[in-house]
Amino acid sequence: MEKLFIEVQSNYNFDQTVEKLTETILSANWKVSHVHDLQETMRKNKFDVLPVKVLELCKPAYSVKLLEKDDERIYSSMMPCRISVYNKSDGYTYVSLMNSGMMAAQLGGVVELVMTDAYFESRKFIQSVIVP
Repeated sequence: MEKLFIEVQSNYNFDQTVEKLTETILSANWKVSHVHDLQETMRKNKFDVLPVKVLELCKPAYSVKLLEKDDERIYSSMMPCRISVYNKSDGYTYVSLMNSGMMAAQLGGVVELVMTDAYFESRKFIQSVIVP
């Protein structure tokens, strides 16, 4: 049974995982539009949490399909795609992403096609940090 959120343990430490994912994403002709350092954000607000970075990904060829027509622009709140890298208290680094294809299946049409393709490509990115 497919899950709405996927989590895998990385074979690399936190920084190496972020670096390897970024390289893999860029080599697949995707863009990393922003990296949110949630640990730093929490630190600035006087909270202490383990490392968490959220990579915002974009493949312009997919994005334009959801942005070029008025009827699909409503789904822009699901953009960009995101992959999260974080440590847990067990000392290991994990990677997670949302199964956007599963969510988009409820919408159908071009949204389902685009978000499903984006999800399967994103799944390939996280394979770069795990050994089967």
